[in-house]
Amino acid sequence: MGKGMDMTTFHDGLRKKLDAFDRVSLIHLPTPMRKLERLSAELGGPEIWIKRDDLTGLAFGGNKSRKLEYIIPDVLAKKAGVVVTWASLQSNWAMQTAAACVRFGIHPVLVLFKTYDLPPEIDGNMLLDRILGAEIRIRDAAKGKIVTQDFALAAADEAADEFRAKGKKPYVVSVGGSMPMGDMDRPLGAVSYLQAYRELLDQSRTFGFEPDAVVHSTGSGGTQAGLLLGAKIFSPQTRVVGISVSDERAAFAEIVRTIVTATERTLELDPIVRPDDILVFDDYLQDGYGVVNRDVAEVIRRVFRAEGIVLDPVYTSKAFMGMIDLIGKGYFQPKDRIVFIHTGGTPALFPNRKKMIEYLA
Repeated sequence: MGKGMDMTTFHDGLRKKLDAFDRVSLIHLPTPMRKLERLSAELGGPEIWIKRDDLTGLAFGGNKSRKLEYIIPDVLAKKAGVVVTWASLQSNWAMQTAAACVRFGIHPVLVLFKTYDLPPEIDGNMLLDRILGAEIRIRDAAKGKIVTQDFALAAADEAADEFRAKGKKPYVVSVGGSMPMGDMDRPLGAVSYLQAYRELLDQSRTFGFEPDAVVHSTGSGGTQAGLLLGAKIFSPQTRVVGISVSDERAAFAEIVRTIVTATERTLELDPIVRPDDILVFDDYLQDGYGVVNRDVAEVIRRVFRAEGIVLDPVYTSKAFMGMIDLIGKGYFQPKDRIVFIHTGGTPALFPNRKKMIEYLA
């Protein structure tokens, strides 16, 4: 915020900057938000609300659809006819990217890494990728981790070079639409989630509260970066708590910090976020990224039976598990109001059905 500028003027100016970004309409907004009555009562507080970004409406929904509303205009502005991105085999990001691309006649190329012990069968999100007509390239990778950016970018560039050699223009975008790299030179994913925080805050105020905390699964950094900036600007008392599903805290906090800094620069903001504002818990990685175990299966069953809401086995189940554990440890106060963001990914349940049945038998 500039010297001598009051908060209202600052907020109004920022809203104008955010609203000036090119954007296409892909999803249904606002996504629903409601209180989890039974689970809040079972846990004896705090009051838990859920923001249903699994119901965005593009394909099977998910948080990445918000990001693609900002990324697709950049693809079109750069006159690219091919989008190349990377992710894991059952990635919701990859599937939503393919769905967004075909809406605009863009050819999607998905470099999918085998980061967990599932066969590359045509099921779940991979089935949807095939139906959408995405070009799929499967690569080996270390199990239980998201592949490093340099390794993944090299694989994506290799695919992009094939199209360049044919006289076509590709657009390379990082996993999750988060890190500005490849052909996406601005942190458009984080910008979309700064906007999403405004939406969340408007909804919570309609229900008569401002959240004490926002909890979500964090995997590529853009969602957490945008939410954190939104909270620091519009409701500074709100903690944004990321539950890592892939990497240790130190490494992941650095990724979030990098995206936050890029977003502040893009929006011409003075630095707002301090290092100690970046809250990432890596205690719930369990057996590694994308690995389904008994704890994952049981939290999916618990939430489904209590609230009729299906979590996914890779992201939201581990985040919800982490939130419950942190409540038990007293990290949140009984009178707090928490908003949990359901980021989607439920098609990945189906390739994991054998493990789910085994653990829940």
